[in-house]
Amino acid sequence: MSTILTALAVLAATTPGLLLSPADLASALKDPATIVIAVGSSEDDFIAGHIPGARFVNYNDIAVDAGGLSTELPPVDQLRKVLSAAGISDKSKIVIYGSAIAAARMFFTLDYIGHPNAKLLNGGLNAWKANGGAVEVGTAPKVAIATLTPKPQPDRVVSADWIKERLSSPTLRQAQGRPERSRGAKMTLLDARPDAEYTGADGGMNGAHVKGHLPDAQQLVWNTLLDSSGKYLPDAELKKKFDAIGAKAGTPLVSYCMVGMRASVTYFVARHLGYDARLYDGSIVDWTRRKLPAVMGPR
Repeated sequence: MSTILTALAVLAATTPGLLLSPADLASALKDPATIVIAVGSSEDDFIAGHIPGARFVNYNDIAVDAGGLSTELPPVDQLRKVLSAAGISDKSKIVIYGSAIAAARMFFTLDYIGHPNAKLLNGGLNAWKANGGAVEVGTAPKVAIATLTPKPQPDRVVSADWIKERLSSPTLRQAQGRPERSRGAKMTLLDARPDAEYTGADGGMNGAHVKGHLPDAQQLVWNTLLDSSGKYLPDAELKKKFDAIGAKAGTPLVSYCMVGMRASVTYFVARHLGYDARLYDGSIVDWTRRKLPAVMGPR
């Protein structure tokens, strides 16, 4: 078997399979345990047309302002109430759709509370309709509050201190008066932002935050993982992009952006490909608030 075929065989064996096609969803809907969740910031779009039987979850109920930061995880019990009200139980098989960011953020939220069975509809509602899927209009029917038992996975989220202890960059070591090399566990640090933000050419969004990127950070722009229709690229192409930034199996792969929204997409893809995905939810805004140094220019 050629090297390429061997690599693809390994990928197929290790990929958790967190993306469903419209055909996959049509088949999954035969199982009464399957619940479709449409996540967005306005219920009006849901009312205008959604996958039959879908339940709506407001993005702002799963990503809140907290401690001076936006797009943070709410308290676990608050998440339990929101998700239980949508009929999500411990035994639910959840299929999520919405914009790439909103759907990925919902996946991250369910991942964080330890739900074992959540996937994304690849391409969302547009792909569903393009495949001949039916659409219904109106509000979602009332559903019974489900029994959901969160099993929080705090390691899915990292802090600035967690990152600092694992940096190899002399920029931060010198700023902290630590000339020795960090002895913390290795990691791959992924910046999901586009060039102007990553390099600092935008002036830190005109002075809103520190210019440039975190020391050691590699750039992988979130929307380069999607095609023009909003579908994720084939697994082999996604894997090449993660290989290019040095991602390795078993090594924590930490995604960040400005406030943790766009990084939710790279987090999801990392999980889909089987990496040890983590999210620095506070991202650049938190890093700035802590007066930590950044690096300008390309990697």
